[in-house]
Amino acid sequence: MPNYLSPGIYVEEVSTGTKPIGMVGTSIPAFLGLAPAKNKYVNQAIACNNWGEFCRYFVSEDSKSTHLAQAVFSFFNNHGSRCYIVNVGENGSIAGDVKKKSGLYALESIDEVAIVAAPGYTDAISYEALLAHCEKLLYRIAILDASESVSDINALKTLKTASGGESVEAKPAADAKTESAASQGLRPRNSDEGYGAFYFPWFRGLDALQPNSGSIINIPPSGAIAGIYARTDATRGVHKAPANEQVRGALGLTYNVSREEHGELNRKGVNVIRMFPDGIRVWGARTLAAEASEWRYIPVRRTFNMIKESIQEGTRWTVFEPNDMMTWKSVERDIRAFLMRVWRDGALLGATPEQAFFVKCDAETNPPEVRDAGQLIAEIGIAPVKPAEFIVFRIGQWTSETESATSAGA
Repeated sequence: MPNYLSPGIYVEEVSTGTKPIGMVGTSIPAFLGLAPAKNKYVNQAIACNNWGEFCRYFVSEDSKSTHLAQAVFSFFNNHGSRCYIVNVGENGSIAGDVKKKSGLYALESIDEVAIVAAPGYTDAISYEALLAHCEKLLYRIAILDASESVSDINALKTLKTASGGESVEAKPAADAKTESAASQGLRPRNSDEGYGAFYFPWFRGLDALQPNSGSIINIPPSGAIAGIYARTDATRGVHKAPANEQVRGALGLTYNVSREEHGELNRKGVNVIRMFPDGIRVWGARTLAAEASEWRYIPVRRTFNMIKESIQEGTRWTVFEPNDMMTWKSVERDIRAFLMRVWRDGALLGATPEQAFFVKCDAETNPPEVRDAGQLIAEIGIAPVKPAEFIVFRIGQWTSETESATSAGA
């Protein structure tokens, strides 16, 4: 306590004990692939805040367009604001090397990355590398492109496997335009907890590096999809499905999916991009989890990712604090205040906070054997909002006579 000597008024700042938990970012992606300038910043994670920065880092005067460049342009064109780029170089691997910190390993230390994509990489090994990366880190989701050209749409419902002679390096398909769907499946494996999302088909648009040439090229959807994730997060929140959103810059599709085909693909977790009278829109919001899984919707997976990481970041102060009732109450209070904000933002289902979530951190969750092990355990339950995927209106014929007869019978 200060020693006051002179009579007067003194104002002291005191801690209220509350340590607010902030929401972490959810819309910053990392793109891996071959840059137009193949030898620039190879296997370094470079942050870009606009298309001009990407061109300054990764485009030279004689550069030719690549899938990576087209995807990054599509990302910014669809309201993306910041991303990381990893140029794997010519003949490089997105899977990378743990000792060299190359490929996906270059991203492990960058906490703000919430989405990963490798535009145009549609082989089984690339799919596996991206999904395994997200399942390992637990706070990211992978956006996977389907093959550029599909001759048999049923192949999108069948698991894609690496052929016996396929390289162990993850690379773009050597000739995606002639890839035979009849010879193998084209779908990535399931991700039981929904850490990946799969999109079909590619769309057609202007070449970002030669916009005045008028040439129309095929563009992998992952860049535009990541931009739509960012756009939806900014306007509605991470709990809103990034679907029924227009793909800006899309002038056509490489495959026009029928309604019947869409129904079959949707059941298998293939998010279809479709042509409608008002434009080209993303018309799916499913992960690669099984159809009956609680993780089958993208906004549910991403909302959980946000909540988990936010709580982890916001409660770091508790490490090495006394494992006693005072700390338990502080943890419960801070998490409850955070989830109250999430509920008010519309991300949790329930008319009251009690219906939307619960937090429990007390002597029951922290018995002596838990405390002796140096652990503090808090139990948290949340009820996430899920998207209205199927809108059903029941309509029948009605006449005034029908209403009169019904009233008389009553």
